[in-house]
Amino acid sequence: MNIRFTTAYETLPARIRSVPRFWRSLSARTRIIAGAIAVAAVAFLLWQFLSGSTTHAVPPPAVVVATATSRTVTAVEHTMGSVVANATVQVTARVSGQLLSAGFKEGQIVHAGDLLFQIDPKPYQAALEQARAQLAKDAAQLLSARNDKTRYDALFAQGAASSQQRDQADATAKGMVATVASDRAALDVARLNLGYTRIVSPINGKTGPILIQPGNLIAPGATSPLVVVTQIQPVKISFALPQSDLPRIQQRAHAHTLVATLDQRETGGGQLSAPVDFVSNQVSDQTGTIELRATFPNLDARLVPGQLIDVSVSLNSFKNATVVPREAVNDGPNGRYAFVVSADSVAAMRPVKVLFDDGTNMAVTGIKPGEKVIIDGQLLVEPGVKVAVARPHPEDKRAEPNP
Repeated sequence: MNIRFTTAYETLPARIRSVPRFWRSLSARTRIIAGAIAVAAVAFLLWQFLSGSTTHAVPPPAVVVATATSRTVTAVEHTMGSVVANATVQVTARVSGQLLSAGFKEGQIVHAGDLLFQIDPKPYQAALEQARAQLAKDAAQLLSARNDKTRYDALFAQGAASSQQRDQADATAKGMVATVASDRAALDVARLNLGYTRIVSPINGKTGPILIQPGNLIAPGATSPLVVVTQIQPVKISFALPQSDLPRIQQRAHAHTLVATLDQRETGGGQLSAPVDFVSNQVSDQTGTIELRATFPNLDARLVPGQLIDVSVSLNSFKNATVVPREAVNDGPNGRYAFVVSADSVAAMRPVKVLFDDGTNMAVTGIKPGEKVIIDGQLLVEPGVKVAVARPHPEDKRAEPNP
C-alpha cells in the first residue's frame, strides 16, 4: 500500500508557488542582474541599520572652573628651623678639692657671677697665708741686702773693702729683689686659687642637671662638667633655604628687609618676627641649601634650644599678579599650561609661567584676571572643544581663591 504525504511546498498558496516558475522563466543574465541588485539593497539597508544604532552625539566634558583674580602676592618660603642657644658653657673646676655644696637648684635661672659650687677652701687659704709669710721673710732679707750693699759701697770708696766684696753685696741685693718679685707672683697665684674654690656662673642662663654631686673630689681637666649653663635669652633660630633663593636672600639682606617669622599659634603662642642677622658664607654641597639665623629675645622663655619650629621668610612681592588655584596649572611636555574657557564655553590651552606657588594658589603670567580656568576635569578636555561648566560643590573653595 502506497501512502503519499503532502509536502510543505504543496501547502503554500498557488500565487506564491508560481514565483519559482516565474524566476525559472527569466534568462540567466536577467537573474544575475536582479540578484546583484537585491544583494546591494540588503547591504545598504544593513549599513543604515548598523550606523544608526552606533552613532550617538558625544556630550561635552563636564568641568569645574575658577575665576583668575588680581592681587599683590608676597613670595614666602616656609621651612623648619631649630632653636639654637646663644651661648652654652660647660662649667668645670679650675682647682682640685672636695666639692662642698651647690648654690643653685637644677633648672634655675642664674646670672653671671652667681655662686654655683663651693670647693673646700681651707687648703688654699693656708697656701695663701704661707705665700704671704714667705713674701714678708724675703722682703726683710731684701732690706738687709740693700743695707749691706750700701755699707760695702762706702767701704770700697775708703779702700777698706775689695771690689769683690762690693760686687757680691750688689749681686745679693739684686737677687733678693728677684726673690721678692717671685714671692709676690706666688701670692697672686695663691689668691687666684683660693678664688677658684668659688665656682660662679660665667653667663646669664638656665642651669641643667648637676652632673657631679657635692661630696665628690674633683680636679681640673675632668671629662664630665659639673653643670651646663645655657643662655636662652636671647636665642637664635637656625634654618636653611634652597640655593635657588640665594639672589633674593642677598638682595633683601643688603636692603636690611630680610625678616624671619615664627608661627607658634598651634602651641598657644602667636607670631614672632625678627631680622635675619646671619647668612652663611657657603652653600651645603649635601643639601643644596644655605643656613640663615635670626635672634629672638625669648622673654617668655617659650623657645627651648633644640626645639623644631615653623619658620617663614618673605623673599619677594608681586604687585597686581594674576592668581589662580593650584589645580588649574598642569605640567606638559612643553612646560606648564592651563585651560581657559571662553564665553561660549570653548576650552583653549594657554602656556603659563609660575611666579610663586604657596601650595594653594599660584601667581602666574599668561592668564588675564577675570578669565575662567579649569580646575577639575582637565583629563577629558581637548583644545578647541566645547565644555560643560559644572556647578562646583559648595564646600569646594578652589573656585574662589582668597584675595
